[in-house]
Amino acid sequence: MKKILFILLLMPIFSQAQFAPPAGQPGSTAIYKDSAVFVNWATNCTEVRGWQNIADTSLGKANVGDSSMACGPAGTNGVVSLGDRGSAILTFAYPIINGPSWDFAVFENSFSDTFLELAFVEVSSDGINYFRFPSTSLTQDTLQIDNFGAIDATKINNLAGKYILNYGTPFDLQELSGISGLDINHITHVKIIDVVGSIEEKYASFDAFGHIINDPWTTAFPSSGFDLDAVGVIHQDMSSVQENDAEVLVNVFPNPCKNVINIKSVKNFPFKRITLIDINGKLLNEIVPVNDNTFINMEDFKPGVYILKTLSGNSVSYHKILKN
Repeated sequence: MKKILFILLLMPIFSQAQFAPPAGQPGSTAIYKDSAVFVNWATNCTEVRGWQNIADTSLGKANVGDSSMACGPAGTNGVVSLGDRGSAILTFAYPIINGPSWDFAVFENSFSDTFLELAFVEVSSDGINYFRFPSTSLTQDTLQIDNFGAIDATKINNLAGKYILNYGTPFDLQELSGISGLDINHITHVKIIDVVGSIEEKYASFDAFGHIINDPWTTAFPSSGFDLDAVGVIHQDMSSVQENDAEVLVNVFPNPCKNVINIKSVKNFPFKRITLIDINGKLLNEIVPVNDNTFINMEDFKPGVYILKTLSGNSVSYHKILKN
């Protein structure tokens, strides 16, 4: 009786609710894969495949891609298809932390703004206990969306796959603040779990309010279910960063510095990208040098420790910079 009353109280809210629209529209929260807000990407992935069609297991499991394709930047490495109720766990070079606004984003490979294959997102700070972002689906659940049917992005929230190819769905760890067993400033694992879009209750997936999530189903193909492209990190913990062996290829001076830090490739490899990050993983500056010798102006930054990341040839190096 209490559950029924709760749902009745929520009905007026649900009927009027509207969430962020598709990528490119005013108010969208979609983040493009090349945005400077991304300071890192998942470095490892393990997946558990789901069925091509959970209602007909004779078809076997989804088999497109492999776990390596969910690592690295979005749009560069293919995708891994999870299948009905399949899942993937991703890990990172440095823990994700709770910063201002969004903290990470999940990418899928949808070919349109309305063909949306959805997934739950969970996080863990110990690799054992996972906690789910509270999702909402206001899509009708009386008529099954077929395998190439449409979803209105404004009716879904906190579900990965909300946006078209190359645009990430962002998540804010602040929403999970206060949960016992979760340190939102030390997220080591992100878990993606395919939503089975069936409105048949025995197969269905449910949002945080107990509402059936209706999305294209069945997608009885080898590429069934959520197609995981990448997870991009926006805020990360850089306090434990170690300067790696690649640093011998890059000369950074003076260090400590006052106004300018000079960066030179020792073996004359051209730099592909140089980024300056604060100790919390916030991106402060990013440049694409035209040669193997450049600099970053530090004059406007407060005294303290910063992280310089360089990509030269095929080598990535990290350098701790002290600003006096």
